[in-house]
Amino acid sequence: MRFRHADAIWSDHPGLAAGALWATGVDATADAGARVAPYTARAVARLAGSPESEFPEVLAWRRAFSRMGLKPTQYRCASESLLRRLRKEGELPRIHPVVDLCNAISVAYAVPVAVLDADRIAGPLLEVRHARGDEQYTTFGGGTEHPRPGEVIFADCAGRAHARRWTNRQSGHSAVGEGTSRILVVAEAMHDGGADVVPELLKTVAEELAAHWPVDPAVAVLTPSAPEFVFGDQGPW
Repeated sequence: MRFRHADAIWSDHPGLAAGALWATGVDATADAGARVAPYTARAVARLAGSPESEFPEVLAWRRAFSRMGLKPTQYRCASESLLRRLRKEGELPRIHPVVDLCNAISVAYAVPVAVLDADRIAGPLLEVRHARGDEQYTTFGGGTEHPRPGEVIFADCAGRAHARRWTNRQSGHSAVGEGTSRILVVAEAMHDGGADVVPELLKTVAEELAAHWPVDPAVAVLTPSAPEFVFGDQGPW
């Protein structure tokens, strides 16, 4: 299985810093609450100084969304949405221990983190690319949408979009759930210094996963000259 960003994405967004992580052996039984708390507390402390809309990490994604023709206050990157919810409600929703950890780490670093059930991705390639417009996106409510032509999506080989508007919203089709055992985690930053932050963030995710499950995560930092992450084991692809 391969994950990559299309050449056009790197060309259009030269400030992109990206990386990915693969792990097999997770489940829904771990109690991650004690480890979630320090990361959310770190975000809460930062939010006490300024709202998330003023964070350099968020502003960089807002500029990227504007370049893509999206209204940044209508469509927010995932980390901004989580930070906004944390600021307003004081906590993040509990969904699944893997998702809870990744969401908490996302707000701590103010960087979007996607976590997908790898068994729900049609291989051999998952690519961040511009949509043709005929791809299918499954909402969390079970509905079907088609991304606009040119919209940035996570697309698999079956024409399924696993995220819309890039870092705005993941698909319900590949959401981590009770039966998930293999995951792909993707972190993407646009701000100055993102190239240093993304490897640190993924190292943190890897350490937290290994502390809760018998996993040995594989991690890769992606660049225009090394844009592809090859991962996986014997599976249904």
